[in-house]
Amino acid sequence: MKYIPIIALLIGLWACKKESEKFVFEKPEETRFTKVTLIERLDEPMEIEVLKDGRIIFIERKGKVRMFEPKTGLAKDIGFLRVYSEAEDGLLGLAKDPDFYNNNWIYLYYSPEREQSINRLSRFTLVDDILDLESEIIMLEIPHFRGCCHSGGSIEFDSKGNLYLSLGDDTTPFESDNYNPIDERAGRPENVDAQRSSSNSNDLRGAILRITPQKDGTYIIPEGNLFPVGTPNTRPEIYVMGNRNPFRISVDPKTGYLYWGEVGPDAQADSLRRGPRGYDEVNQAKSAGFFGWPYFIGDNKPYWYYDFEKQEAVFEYDPKAPVNNSPNNTGIKVLPPAQKAMIWYPYAESEDFPMVGSGGRNAMAGPVYYYDLFPNSEVKFPKYYDGKLFIYDWMRNWIFTVSFDKEGNYAGMEEFMPSTRFDKPMDMQFGPDGSLYILEYGTYWSAQNDDSGIYRIEFSAGNRKPVARANADKKQGSVPFKVSFSSEGSMDFDGDQLEFEWDFYGDGKTISREANPVFVYEHPGEFKALLTVKDAEGLKSQATISITVGNEPPVISFEWEGNRSFYWGKPSKAYRVKVEDKEDGSLGDGGILPEQVIVTLDFLKEGFDRIESSEGHQQTESTSQLIGQNLTVKSGCNACHGVDNASVGPSYKEIATRYETNTGASKILVQKVIQGGNGVWGERLMPSHAHLQEADIVQMVDYILSLSPNALIHQKNRLGIEGKFNLNQHDTQGIYLLTASYRDKGANGIAPILRREQLILRHPLVLAADADFFRGTAKANNQDSRLIKFTEDNSYIGFKKIDLSQVESLVLSIDPNRREGWFEVRLDNPEGVLIGKSEIISSKLRPENSKGRCVLP
Repeated sequence: MKYIPIIALLIGLWACKKESEKFVFEKPEETRFTKVTLIERLDEPMEIEVLKDGRIIFIERKGKVRMFEPKTGLAKDIGFLRVYSEAEDGLLGLAKDPDFYNNNWIYLYYSPEREQSINRLSRFTLVDDILDLESEIIMLEIPHFRGCCHSGGSIEFDSKGNLYLSLGDDTTPFESDNYNPIDERAGRPENVDAQRSSSNSNDLRGAILRITPQKDGTYIIPEGNLFPVGTPNTRPEIYVMGNRNPFRISVDPKTGYLYWGEVGPDAQADSLRRGPRGYDEVNQAKSAGFFGWPYFIGDNKPYWYYDFEKQEAVFEYDPKAPVNNSPNNTGIKVLPPAQKAMIWYPYAESEDFPMVGSGGRNAMAGPVYYYDLFPNSEVKFPKYYDGKLFIYDWMRNWIFTVSFDKEGNYAGMEEFMPSTRFDKPMDMQFGPDGSLYILEYGTYWSAQNDDSGIYRIEFSAGNRKPVARANADKKQGSVPFKVSFSSEGSMDFDGDQLEFEWDFYGDGKTISREANPVFVYEHPGEFKALLTVKDAEGLKSQATISITVGNEPPVISFEWEGNRSFYWGKPSKAYRVKVEDKEDGSLGDGGILPEQVIVTLDFLKEGFDRIESSEGHQQTESTSQLIGQNLTVKSGCNACHGVDNASVGPSYKEIATRYETNTGASKILVQKVIQGGNGVWGERLMPSHAHLQEADIVQMVDYILSLSPNALIHQKNRLGIEGKFNLNQHDTQGIYLLTASYRDKGANGIAPILRREQLILRHPLVLAADADFFRGTAKANNQDSRLIKFTEDNSYIGFKKIDLSQVESLVLSIDPNRREGWFEVRLDNPEGVLIGKSEIISSKLRPENSKGRCVLP
């Protein structure tokens, strides 16, 4: 009788044995994370607070306080502060009180409109989700030199109820050649010397403050700040000082360590008598300290004391004993020893942290994740990320996780979701469900961006959401408009059978459940066709396609004799451009005038980037414009300049118009891009881009100058709609690009559409490494030659859009390299029509006079 219960107990214990937890030490695949769009098209969003019910409070720089409601998918305005929003000021910082769900308090850091030049930290009360302006309690006011630089403004609480506030150095970088700003000369503006702020123990600027708010709206100073209460010539609120622009901060909820991203100066090169080039930093403070600015940067690389009056360097600063002797300093002179940065990197590739890449930089610090803080969640991050810090760069659009050793010291970093696009991440925090909420600012600074928004990153250890891919054979056309939709590319990582639902108007009324439906739009308009893909367990994902009905795109073609892919020698070629548009008419019948068609001839010595804008949104008429446009996007310049709208700097069209009659404009602007500068368009620094190749900068400048009203009329490489041209610019190789473009007049309320047709003529020597398709191959370099190695049987390479008319033979340069086999040339695909086949090739069978060449008739 006693034996049976024991067996039952053992069976029960075995049945309750837990399955071993996944992704503790093993890094999860990126496919286990899903980026969910919550809301987009925000107006300069700055910081967020995620509430436990999924609502999100967020602020926009021009003064709005808003709340996203997940039930509706919409955001409502819950408050508005009248702010001074020029330069880097405005509504900058937000945090909810640790006891928010009982007291409804939030804290805002902002620049009051029409006040004296100050920034303000205040506490407000939300009443029925509305910001009660009468409830404001002003906690701190900090002087700030308006119209310039480095305001900081991030607010965070630690687990003990202490509030941290980051403040920039309030100093212009324009007057110090992009090195450390320490101009002490009398009569100069006060914002040219960061010693009055960042290294001034009696000033709150250039510091991260730590205070403990009280119920009555006052605050007390917690133990452990940098200067004890009562220390002469110091401010006890300072926790860390010596900062330039600590724009985003975070506090480890368990250790209390403070982290921040430090936006660094712009000097491109080290100077023997000024100091190091510029670096961005990610910093860690385990305790209070001085972090070096404006005397040191990075791992305590020292600047020189520079006498601006005599324009000479006097001495190099000592990180062990920094001294502030500036006449603008109101604090102590002998400062604490300088602390090194945890991570630092310049514009160029970093020798110390090569994984962060190169280019523009704007370092920020995100949260530290702890697995056990989110006990009941199916979307929380796995244990693999336990104790790791999330950092990000606003300019480079990456996110990294940082690991630490047992002492809390830096141990390594790796990129998070490298295949996922982030558009200027501005703030991030883990929500109550353990998923990561990300606020993205969008492409352009000081603008309402379509690609700004709030997103949630969810994790799935088990079943994963499917991937939705929506395509259409046409996206623009006249009424009636017949579209063949395709869900090709939609898939499920777990192999589930998928269900499809197409909503053609995006209103839930016209639905198809076919995977690849055909639909006819009967009236004009701009529509969002929505594809929803659902897996076997009901998880969904969506994709949209923009469909524009009412304006048929123009059709452009070339009348041309001869081969359309290659040139031989230096011939003269005749051409004629044809343009047909359903609404506008034809070129030659009076509907389309010759001057409305832009025809250009470009020559490039080497290959070029043929990236096209999405259909219907191509902005440039000529090839040279297109190349320059692509380069400006890749360089990050669009973060500071819009085509039509001013951002940090002027719009490209404003630049083009200003320099339209200046014959030396190209050289002037190329140097400005390389060196950086300010003053022409106001007191905003345009950073140096010396890390870019000068040839690329020249093309970028040419594109910008082409945007002036009269640029295309006077364009040197512009041709008529018919005629002859000589292919005589090449010495050996090169590419000629004949481009014709026409922007129609629009129709039925639909905007004009630009279309471009291009004839690309290249030298008949074609490198295998430039192929468009590869299978079973490896690329290699040998004595400055780019080669293709075939690594398996039936491997191949393929080229798109090759015209073989008038081609009598193909000559292949081959090294058998101890292999034996033959080559075939086929049309369209590896199983296509066979048009040529070599003999058996091997090292043994190679003819002595062939020099590795194989001729295919």
